[in-house]
Amino acid sequence: MAVREVLKMGHPVLAEVAQPLQGFGPELKALLADMKDTMAAQNGAGLAAPQIGVSKRVVIFGVQSNPRYPDAEEVPFTVLVNPKIEFLTSEVEEGWEGCLSVPGLRGVVPRFTKLRYTGFDENGKPIDRIAEGFHARVVQHECDHLDGLLYPQRMTDMSRFGYTEVLFPGMDDNED
Repeated sequence: MAVREVLKMGHPVLAEVAQPLQGFGPELKALLADMKDTMAAQNGAGLAAPQIGVSKRVVIFGVQSNPRYPDAEEVPFTVLVNPKIEFLTSEVEEGWEGCLSVPGLRGVVPRFTKLRYTGFDENGKPIDRIAEGFHARVVQHECDHLDGLLYPQRMTDMSRFGYTEVLFPGMDDNED
């Protein structure tokens, strides 16, 4: 379909709570095609509909071998509509994150290490999965977008926030 512009931090749509999706028809298919094209063009780990200006509760994510995440386990490609998250532990782990809506920057973000996520795929079929580690981090990051949150708002230590080129020389700065 089309690579869409990724909205940057400060855009009002990124601060909104996205609305639940009501149908699984051609409009969703077109949105998902644009999201997939945009995520692939940016070499991202995930993308939320609000990042391309659509305030709906739709996210996609997935990581195969990605040079920006050399130590990360693979995350299956997933379309997740109207997600809900249940945390299965109180254990939190800090990790570096980047975001296509916060280009060129990275920061250390605390995230829960194990969760259950539910929702629907692009055809309205229920999804119910347990995720741990990096998979759980990606789900939380993308679902935060649906609640109007960007990762810097989750950070607890701003001394571990900076430009990718300074923190990690040679690393590409397009991340999510």
